[in-house]
Amino acid sequence: MAAWTLRGADVLSLCIPRFLVMMTRDGAKTAMAEEAERPETTRGLPGARPTREERSRGGPEKQEEFNLACVSPARGPGPRAAGERGPECPSLSPTSAPAMGTPAWSKCHLLLLLLTAALVSSPAQSSARGALATFGPVFEDQPLSLLFPEESTEEKVTLACRARASPPATYRWKMNGTEMTLEPGSRHQLVGGNLVIMKPTKAQDAGVYQCLASNPVGTVVSREAVLRFGFLQEFSKEERDPVKTHEGWGVMLPCNPPAHYPGLSYRWLLNEFPNFIPTDGRHFVSQTTGNLYIARTNASDLGNYSCLATSHMDFSTKSVFSKFAQLNLAAEDTRLLAPNIKARLPAETYALVGQRVTLECFAFGKTARAAHEAQGEQVPESAQRLPTRSTVPASPPARPGRAEDASLGAHEPGTYGQRGGGLPSSARPFRVSPDSPVPRIKWRKVDGSLSPQWTTAEPTLQIPSVSFEDEGTYECEAENAKGRDTAQGRIIVQAQPEWLKVISDTEADIGSNLRWGCAAAGKPRPTVRWLRNGEPLASQTRVEVLAGDLRFSRLSLEDSGMYQCVAENKHGTIYASAELAVQALAPDFRLSPVRRLIPAARGGKISIPCEPRAAPKAVVLWSKGTEILVNSSRVTVTPEGTLVIRNISRSDEGKYTCFAENFMGKANSTGILSVRDATKITLAPSSADINLGDNLTLQCHASHDPTMDLTFVWTLDDFPIDLDKPGGHYRRASVKETVGDLTILNAQLRHGGKYACVAQTVVDSATKEATVLVRGPPGPPGGVVVRDIGDTTVQLSWSRGFDNHSPIAKYTLQARTPPAGKWRQVRTNPANIEGNAETAQVLGLTPWMDYEFRVSASNILGTGEPSGPSSRIRTKEAAPSVAPSGLSGGGGAPGELVVTWTPVSREYQNGDGFGYLLSFRRQGSAGWQHARVPGADTHYFVYSNDSVRPYTPFEVKIRSYNRRGDGPESLTALVYSAEEEPRVAPTKVWARGVSSSEMNVTWEPVQQDTNGILLGYEVSAAQGPPDQIRYWKAGDKEAAADRVRTAGMDTSARVTGLHPSTKYHVTVRAYNRAGTGPASPSSNATTMKPPPRRPPGNISWTFSSSSLSIKWDPVVPLRNESAVTGYKMLYQHDLHSAPTLHLTSKNWIEVAAPEDIGHALVQIRTTGPGGDGIPAEVHIVRNGGTSMMVENAAVCPALHPGAILFHSVAVLLLIGYLQL
Repeated sequence: MAAWTLRGADVLSLCIPRFLVMMTRDGAKTAMAEEAERPETTRGLPGARPTREERSRGGPEKQEEFNLACVSPARGPGPRAAGERGPECPSLSPTSAPAMGTPAWSKCHLLLLLLTAALVSSPAQSSARGALATFGPVFEDQPLSLLFPEESTEEKVTLACRARASPPATYRWKMNGTEMTLEPGSRHQLVGGNLVIMKPTKAQDAGVYQCLASNPVGTVVSREAVLRFGFLQEFSKEERDPVKTHEGWGVMLPCNPPAHYPGLSYRWLLNEFPNFIPTDGRHFVSQTTGNLYIARTNASDLGNYSCLATSHMDFSTKSVFSKFAQLNLAAEDTRLLAPNIKARLPAETYALVGQRVTLECFAFGKTARAAHEAQGEQVPESAQRLPTRSTVPASPPARPGRAEDASLGAHEPGTYGQRGGGLPSSARPFRVSPDSPVPRIKWRKVDGSLSPQWTTAEPTLQIPSVSFEDEGTYECEAENAKGRDTAQGRIIVQAQPEWLKVISDTEADIGSNLRWGCAAAGKPRPTVRWLRNGEPLASQTRVEVLAGDLRFSRLSLEDSGMYQCVAENKHGTIYASAELAVQALAPDFRLSPVRRLIPAARGGKISIPCEPRAAPKAVVLWSKGTEILVNSSRVTVTPEGTLVIRNISRSDEGKYTCFAENFMGKANSTGILSVRDATKITLAPSSADINLGDNLTLQCHASHDPTMDLTFVWTLDDFPIDLDKPGGHYRRASVKETVGDLTILNAQLRHGGKYACVAQTVVDSATKEATVLVRGPPGPPGGVVVRDIGDTTVQLSWSRGFDNHSPIAKYTLQARTPPAGKWRQVRTNPANIEGNAETAQVLGLTPWMDYEFRVSASNILGTGEPSGPSSRIRTKEAAPSVAPSGLSGGGGAPGELVVTWTPVSREYQNGDGFGYLLSFRRQGSAGWQHARVPGADTHYFVYSNDSVRPYTPFEVKIRSYNRRGDGPESLTALVYSAEEEPRVAPTKVWARGVSSSEMNVTWEPVQQDTNGILLGYEVSAAQGPPDQIRYWKAGDKEAAADRVRTAGMDTSARVTGLHPSTKYHVTVRAYNRAGTGPASPSSNATTMKPPPRRPPGNISWTFSSSSLSIKWDPVVPLRNESAVTGYKMLYQHDLHSAPTLHLTSKNWIEVAAPEDIGHALVQIRTTGPGGDGIPAEVHIVRNGGTSMMVENAAVCPALHPGAILFHSVAVLLLIGYLQL
């Protein structure tokens, strides 16, 4: 019997229909049968169709915006919702292949049917041949709408079209629905698939174009592309009439643009180029009409005005200027006028989803009618008429970046601006008072709110990408000091079609039924129609077309072809394409033969599928050897052709053959059933009860057929366990093939459940189950609810959590004060909450405090995780329960009592309306005075009264209050009123210079007075008054005096840092915290002459066994230097780090010097009434002789003793190093 397949390749060179002929003969291996045994069996098989991905590497092509009609065809999700990109295919010129649906095409079908019958009846004619994969056209590039400038110098226009197809596609074009004749040498040329129009003109070439791509599979039609011609004429050459208005009035200058297509953008010039009018609160240029509005004129507006109109097309820009119109201003009119809106938004505005929408609104200060009637004139029609409707044009300006602009009120497609030179009557001025501000424009959405993404620059409201949510009524309001005016308009949002569901390439068996569907969204709702091979498809025999549904009954080969679903509304049209391939195939097992060896377990069950490739579906029979199998209690053939054998025994072994047959032919495939020993579990796992953290081993041993491998799989609650997971809790307990024990390490609660051990081979498996119970601390309680909220108590309830197989013994309650408070255990009623309880009272809370609560459960195995926090609550208010602390005070200005305290923290305020009640009285008096101080953060109070004497003791106490009442009172504190300066001056002040830079001052202390406490007593325990000393040079004023302060009981002070031989005047004052008292009578003192500036010279020294003798020349003072009464010597040797001071009235000195002294450092200076002089420093080294220092050879300035020690040690170390 010959088996053959019709698939849709070329059978005849003239007629190339939609199927492929392929023949194989039983018992003879053809070339294609040999190919089927190779690994890649799908290449070249009959009916093996390439996938859509094999045909097209790229995703759906992004369809460009339809600039003129503002239509962006939606990108459908289906395979052919848009053209697909990939490598270029060669283009062919039209061939002689007959078009589908023509008489020649029907003859081809008849011829092929006859050929099919001949092949079936003549096996000798059968042959096998591979066929290249065929598929219908898939658009890679589709034409785009174009806006061609009429004045362009371009010589041609190109509309692109390219499709991938096998065999390659041929191309045709339609203009306005009529197929074009593309002849060599004409203005219309076909280059590849592209249409090239030479020297395009509007009269001959403006229209709608479509590309048709065809191959033997079928034909597809591209989207529509509109070729339009843009133009912009010149403004009228007529002079424009001048405009005259009063200063302060508003005025409108009309643009009156010339005829044009598409829309324009506008600017205005003042006097000369490029002095453009700015768009500000006073000036506004409407991009709808081009008119210039000036809300309030002033002297700077005088001049000549010209309108600049610019056209933006695909690849060119053109601008034209109007004639200048002069604006003159008359005398100012000072009347104040309310605003009136002149540039009004339309009553209705239509826009497409995704477009930019702009609403315009601009106001003057007086209505047109009022302005004219004030002059006794009739209001012209142009001033009465208001726009009532506007449509975002279906064909907005095709300028990149502006194609989606919806400047409301723009000209409708095909309408143009009016010619004319003079200003119409509507250009008459309208007054805005200079004293009133320019009306301010505000926008709002009447039935919603404005989006923050929108631009609301005052005269315009701009929605960058409008959506259905933006539909509604919008209002602009103009307002100034004299009143307001409003205007409303509605935005109506519509949408182009967009695919919701598309068709896809489909292979169907001959004689079967098929239902295709597509759906599209849009507003208005799109209509859906169908095309087959580029031609409209209507309902007919076996084909039913119901809007988006296409239904086929009893598919035949002639139903194969290219289909397109077309969705359209007034805003655009979208196409979705798919290929229908009707198959007729004889049964073929090469892709899915019966398995050659079929192992099965004894006592088990086996299913052997029989799945030949066939169209229509084949009838299946099974045989064992030569015996045809029929259904019985053990053997069943399912409707799908699968053979099922149950309770298998050794007698079932043998050859099993599946026979498949349809009207196209027959085929069979054979496999051998081999029966093996069954797999059995010999040691099953046992159920176990363990605690959290325990280890457990579940045993599982099995026996199996020795000719097969045995594997173990464990599952927990039917989910496989990963034994190789790093750090997991599961381990394989043995490596033996027949042992599959499972060990659980550190068991957690989640490890409890039903475990199954599966022992399996390639033919069968055996399963045994066991239950593991893991006991642990309770889980978290749930549903924590707070109720019965009081000032210090609440009632808490919860639901029980999992006890994790160990009864709950008790509950613990915790609370925190959010947001950063720590969880703390709270007191409860009852104090111990038993495990069966689900409610308890919380005690000891703070009034007027925010709390969150949680609950933890415990059993004998521990305390579990706490519940989630409850919702936040606030306890009720109560009167304060704690008195303020830190009560103190003092200081301030005369006549004041200053009281201070520490503010009460939030947790002790207990309620809102918090403040302080202060009570105070003069010590010893009977009545209390009271003061209420609001505010929790207040920390002081000042009582001011002229009757308050200085430094008077007051008894003070304080309590806090809130809305619920007063709190407890504090202990009484003693606070003194403000001090005043001392009233008595020190006496018997005596000063004496003690050196050239110092003097001593003494005085008699003042007696204590009642004005305040002297600082000495306050600072220390001294009993004398603190005093202030002032001293200044003779000839200076007292205000220039320096000050030295003492404290405590001292009645003397030494003043340092004075100038030598200088007379000083000295006064002394007592002081306290309020200030200084009166000055004492001044006392005079003169500092001593300065000490001699020359150090001792010619220093010599002599060492003996136990002493060191040092001599120097006496220092004779000059006339202006103080006398020398003696000398000071600072002596340090290397055995003692601390220097010693020696005094002498002579010019020599002898000091002890043990024999082991090697080095010494000596400083010698004069001393006398003027102080110490400049030192001379020498370094002495013991060497058994006498040494001398030349006069002034080692003079150095006086050093701090610490510095002297540092330098001395450094020098001694250096000398010791040199000796070594």
